Formats: sequence, C-alpha cells, structure tokens
Amino acid sequence: MQKQVCIVGAGSSGVAAAKALKDLGIGFDCFEKGSDIGGNWRYNNDNNMSSAYRSLHINTNREIMAYSDYPLTRDLPMFPHHSQIIKYFEEYVDHFGLRNSITFNTGIAEVVPTSNGLYKVTTDRGEVKEYTHVIIANGHHWNPRFPDPPFVGTFTGEVLHAHHYRVPEQVMYKNILIVGIGNSAVDIACEAAKLHSGRVTISTRSGAYILPNWILSKPFDSLANPLTAKLPLSVQRFLLKVSLLLARGRQEAYGVPLPKRPPLQEHPTVSQELLNLSGRGLIDYKSNIKEFRGKEVVFEDGTTETYDLIVYATGYKATFPFLKDKAFEVSANNEFRLYKKVIHPDWPNLYFVGLIQPLGAIMPLAEVQAKWVAKLIKGTCRLPDVASMTKDIERDTQQMRRRYNASPRHTFQVDFYLYKETIERELRRKGS
Repeated sequence: MQKQVCIVGAGSSGVAAAKALKDLGIGFDCFEKGSDIGGNWRYNNDNNMSSAYRSLHINTNREIMAYSDYPLTRDLPMFPHHSQIIKYFEEYVDHFGLRNSITFNTGIAEVVPTSNGLYKVTTDRGEVKEYTHVIIANGHHWNPRFPDPPFVGTFTGEVLHAHHYRVPEQVMYKNILIVGIGNSAVDIACEAAKLHSGRVTISTRSGAYILPNWILSKPFDSLANPLTAKLPLSVQRFLLKVSLLLARGRQEAYGVPLPKRPPLQEHPTVSQELLNLSGRGLIDYKSNIKEFRGKEVVFEDGTTETYDLIVYATGYKATFPFLKDKAFEVSANNEFRLYKKVIHPDWPNLYFVGLIQPLGAIMPLAEVQAKWVAKLIKGTCRLPDVASMTKDIERDTQQMRRRYNASPRHTFQVDFYLYKETIERELRRKGS
C-alpha cells in the first residue's frame, strides 16, 4: 500500500488517526519519538514529553472518554488511574492491528511544503520522505509555559513547573507556593497537603469554580449531555450553580475563593479533595504574586510569606518546532487559527488532530476529527472554499473571546457535544 500520509505522534490522538486511515484503506506512516504509544498518558515516557505524575487519574468518567468502537470495561473504576488508561490504549492499538504501522524511537525534525504540492518530512534520524498529507497529533501539553512577563525580582528557592512533577517526595518537608488553580495545580496541592509536612499555598489571580467528581453517587460530568449543551448559556450556568450547591455546598465556605466571573467562562477545575483539605486548613490561598525578594514572596494584597519551593502550574505553549515556516507559528497567546480547530486554510492537506481543550474528554473528539480528516483525504468529504473557512475561523474566534476569560488556556477551548456535532456535520459534506 502506498504511504501517502504522515502522522506525527502516537498518543491518544495519533492512534485514533491511524485507525481512521486504516479503516478507509489509506496508506500511512506514523512516527513516535518514544519507544511506545500513549503520549501524555505514559508515565515517565521516554519521549520526555509526558506530564503524567504517579498518582494521576483521569478526571472525565470512563463512559465519556472511551473511543466509540472500543469501550472501557466496567470492571475499571469510574475514574481510572493512568496505568489503566495506558493499558486501554495499548489494547486498542493491538486490537485494531495498528502497532506495525508505527515507527518508534523516531521524532520529526522538519515538515516543509514543496513546490509540487507535497510535504517533505525529515525525521530526527535524517530520513527524508515526501507525503501528500500530514496529520499533526503530537499534543500540546509538553512545552511548559511560565508567567510572561515574569514576576518582578528573583526567587532564590527551588522552582518547578508542574510538567516535571512526578511524585510527592518532590514537595515533602517544604513550604510550597503553587501558582495557578487548574487541574494539575490542585492535584499537586492536595498531594502536598496530605503529607502534612509543610505549608501549602495556592496563588491565583481570579480563582476557579471547583467541580467535584461525584454528585448523588453519579459522575458529575455525566450531567452534561447533547440537550443541556444546546440550552442558553444563562440556563446552563444556573443549572451548574444548582448542581454545585447540591454536590458540595458553597465553595467559599471551605475557604476557597469564588471567582467574580460567572461559571462556564473558563475551563473547569475538577477535584473531589480540594474543598475538604482547604476546609481543614491544609491549603490556603493568596492573590497574584507582586514581587520576589529571595525566598520572600510579596502578594498583590500586600501580604508577604516565605517559601522553599514554587510550583508553576501555569499551563503549556502550543508549539510545533518541526514546522519551520513562519506561517505555522503560534502566537504568544496560543492563537493558531484553524478551521474547526483542525485545518489551516492556507496550507492544503495539513491537519491537526487533538489540538483542543474540551469541556469533557479529548479522545472521542480526536476520533471524530480523525474520521473527518480520513474522509477528506479519501475524497468522500469536501471542505468549503478558503474564504468561507477564513470567515468561519474569525466568527469562531470572536465567539470564544465573548464566552471565555482571556487566557492562553482558552484559545483551543470547545464544548464537547456542540463541537462533536459540528465535526459530524462536516462529515456529511459530501465530496465531488
């Protein structure tokens, strides 16, 4: 079979792309920098790009996160551990016979368009090959982002980005300040607090709504469905507020600051433990950092505290170092405008799979993206013209700015069910 497609990465999005292509009889090569599949879900991945820590569990329930044709078995916990998730991916790859199509221990050094409409792909082993299509599925949680501009002054204690956090021993017997209140931030804070070995503080500019894993013995994220996703945003916010009150009461009663903005204006933070530990005084909260003075930290509220370690849980830059052309650069705010979050209108036959941050799990959305891309490659599905795609991208960008808090973490944000329906509509746009 002629290999006309190159897939970059064999994480959860890359293997979904591989299966979609195989299902339609499209020849492809898939290159993975590490020695096995799984990407970010492989703990201590030897591709040195995984952010997984030893205690990591998925925070979307097993029913929502599975691929459509390969469900997670019901003997697994509702929120599986990373070791169970990686086993699921391994079984998926082996069940559908994808492993032999993946070249391991091989990264991509360069992808450049050629004058004859192809893409020249160079691996980090120096091998060069041309493809008609390229699918980028290398993930966007591997290049740590730090505050920009940086805080005034110099912190002379230890500094760690959440990307490099692995085990609780890294934070034992230390007074730690965690910058950020996203999912990684609160996971690290809870682990550190349970050690009872030092002060744990979260510094946040604006707070976050804390969603539990459970409500009335059901997964909290199971409350979302295609019907509620179509309700007016004001109604969705009201329902979420009521559900949160039922599930855990008022979060400010536990000492966790409540944002001034309404819910659903940011990516949610999910934790079953944070409120309890905060209510017991094991985690405290500070405003944004104003200045460093050695190990002293001055906060914007005028208070000063001393810390041994700062953990930056400040997200990631979406970067594609193998795309050398300036047109492929992502802005400092993570803005990279793509049609339906997948297609760059100025670069035909280049696709991005999994470059999204959903209110829900990525895997099923990457799967439907991959099916769309496969049909586009096969020619059984078509795209609108470039002008129409550009107009749609601008409209989507403006909607995002109106809906979400301005932040690099929200440039790839999508609502799970609405986005899935959007891509399914594209799948029905028949080719000529």
